[in-house]
Amino acid sequence: MTRVALIDDHESVRLGLEAALGRDGHDVVFTAPTVAGYLAWRAETGAAPVDVVLLDLTLGDGTTVTENVVRLADESSVIIHSVADRPVAVREALAAGAAGVVSKSSPLEEVLGAVRTVANGEPLNNVEWASAVEGDTEFADANLAAREREVLRLYAAGLPLKAVADRLGVAYSTAKENITRIRVKYTEVGRPAPTKVDLLRRAIEDGIVESPAEG
Repeated sequence: MTRVALIDDHESVRLGLEAALGRDGHDVVFTAPTVAGYLAWRAETGAAPVDVVLLDLTLGDGTTVTENVVRLADESSVIIHSVADRPVAVREALAAGAAGVVSKSSPLEEVLGAVRTVANGEPLNNVEWASAVEGDTEFADANLAAREREVLRLYAAGLPLKAVADRLGVAYSTAKENITRIRVKYTEVGRPAPTKVDLLRRAIEDGIVESPAEG
């Protein structure tokens, strides 16, 4: 029997899913509005991690989808269950390790089928969501070279360009040329970065530097 946890800040959603999953033969061992609540329950009871977590994309406690998925995905398969159709958030969830995404507008049988699929260790079909992510020009890959990524990492982290050049042992003109190429590449994929603040945003989006909250 598949052990499931439901994490959603809407109680009515949790109650409905709990009843449906129970009828489908799954064991819903815990429901909560936050990931912290689930982890506290496990710490207090010594309960083993569940097989599958159905997780709302956006919770009301100020946490991000990335931190929530990361806290769960090492020990359980995470299915995002949300009305949100924002490619940015979907991309974050999948990149953080979510097994897949199921819309709250999907038929209930599709949600139950997703739980069965993931519990069996099979990949979840995310064609619709993958298409949305691929069509999201905000996150198109700029294909930065290794040296460009290193220059961006140091520059976006706050170092003056001359200090970046000194740190990497290259001429100031070389570092400046790298920044120019980086800006061109981001512009070409629809993610312009005309200012240093914009470059920091792009570096965070692409995992080149940590966000302030993560750091």
